[in-house]
Amino acid sequence: MNILLTGGLGYIGSHVAVVLTEAGHRVTILDNLCNCKVEVLSHLAKILGSSPIFIQGDVRDQVLLESVLKDGKIEAVMHFAGLKAVGESVQKPLMYYNNNVGGAISLLKAMKICQVKTFVFSSSATVYGVPKYLPIDEEHPTCPESPYGQTKLHIESILRDLANSDDAWNIIALRYFNPVGAHESGLIGEEPNDIPNNLVPYISHVATGKFDKLKIFGNDYKTLDGTGVRDYIHVMDLAEGHVAALNYLNKKLPKFSIINLGTGAGYSVLELVNLYEKVSSRKITYEISGRRAGDIASCFANVDKAAFLMGWRARRSLHEMLEDSWRWVSQNMTIEL
Repeated sequence: MNILLTGGLGYIGSHVAVVLTEAGHRVTILDNLCNCKVEVLSHLAKILGSSPIFIQGDVRDQVLLESVLKDGKIEAVMHFAGLKAVGESVQKPLMYYNNNVGGAISLLKAMKICQVKTFVFSSSATVYGVPKYLPIDEEHPTCPESPYGQTKLHIESILRDLANSDDAWNIIALRYFNPVGAHESGLIGEEPNDIPNNLVPYISHVATGKFDKLKIFGNDYKTLDGTGVRDYIHVMDLAEGHVAALNYLNKKLPKFSIINLGTGAGYSVLELVNLYEKVSSRKITYEISGRRAGDIASCFANVDKAAFLMGWRARRSLHEMLEDSWRWVSQNMTIEL
């Protein structure tokens, strides 16, 4: 199939580009480069033997989108283009609604005009908010606690309404838990432009000497070691989940589905720190601080629906996640000895 990846040079999109291409699909990437580097394209070429088609542009440019969809004979779209920093979304909510919700609307309008109605949406487990029970299944109540989370939930509502309005649409919203790791080649991985918002990139910066220490917020939770527990999933497992989602959509079954992508297991902050020390052979200095407002003890997914509907389960271990993360970091960032 001819598939358009919006935001396809970003962390998730670039790994999905690899697995889609290796599965025989023809990938076109649209990215405005606001949170990634164009050099990712040459890294993809090294992995794949040739570079995907790349168009620099903004997902809010509907005229450009229509041209890309028509010229590329696009048959399905995977939508990764979106701002994703929770803290920034609290400070700049209008920017997040404009980019995330506005961009999704522009894209869907262009798709409707071009009669492209197969769509995979990059959503997030943040839409669930504070867990009411564990593991979190897709029927869990939604109550996002940030503008970022609200944008994801708004887009999901738009997609549900769109599917209800026209049986030709086939849509899946994939709710990611916590993607980590990198491609096994070490050529692509997570590279935040600023101070990392996520735990593993921050740990890796401590390992390289870029940061002096990791601050752990709370060690008095009701968990095995007192630190917060989360569901971490290897980015390549996540990417393979998108191929499974596309295969499921091509069966023309339910017109709109919401599916969790996680491992179904939780790992604590200290578990990650200790294992990262082993895979990197570097000391991860940390200090314990007080809990942050809104932080929770544990959060992990029920992934039975993905297994039942798509035949997909995460296969890679936490050790592989961190080993691949360290390979990417050690090959691509300056390490201060």
